[in-house]
Amino acid sequence: MINNRHATGSGPFRVSEAANLGLHALAVLAAGSEPVARTREIAARLKASVAHLAKVMGALEHAGLVVGTRGPAGGYQLARPASRISLKEIYEAIEGPMQARECLFGEPVCESRGCVLSKYFGGLNREVIHKLARTRLTDLTKEFGGKNGK
Repeated sequence: MINNRHATGSGPFRVSEAANLGLHALAVLAAGSEPVARTREIAARLKASVAHLAKVMGALEHAGLVVGTRGPAGGYQLARPASRISLKEIYEAIEGPMQARECLFGEPVCESRGCVLSKYFGGLNREVIHKLARTRLTDLTKEFGGKNGK
């Protein structure tokens, strides 16, 4: 292994910490027995920084995926049923639009237009995007007995 300093065992598909928090936080909301959950409670469950999660939840609220309520009984709830929220929407709310990049390099280096790696990884990226678009939050929470997945 050339660079094992940051090896986490997560495999080749990587998701930023912020997107990971967003995906998990919405799964927690969808699977919860209460419609509203406080940021502090979600952060504790995910072993995450409250401040970082608050920023992520703000982005999710801005995207219209959650509704936040202030005050002692406040917290976050899903803005619409979990069955109508795709993983792609959650990811893009945090990271911006997904693109099926063809070349693994920042700028293409191959002189040929028929780079076999570009075709392969471009197709793989398109498959991931389509899978995330087809997968609903309820698909993940069914095994947890999701209460808010309607």
